[in-house]
Amino acid sequence: KPDHPLSTLIGNLKTVSSRLIRKEFPGLASKYFYNKPYFWTGSYFVASCGGVTVEQLKKYVEQQTTPEN
Repeated sequence: KPDHPLSTLIGNLKTVSSRLIRKEFPGLASKYFYNKPYFWTGSYFVASCGGVTVEQLKKYVEQQTTPEN
């Protein structure tokens, strides 16, 4: 619903996806996350891109370069 905070939506998505990933790939938690009770960090990023089409946005993302290490 539009009256719910975006942070609540993101938290719910992370909670559900974490449960599904842990259920399907139980070895990931012990191998990569040291058996901690969390899968994702508390951080997230949200941006809007009004005024462009989905195709324009897709083209923009595809043309991004990979950062150098």
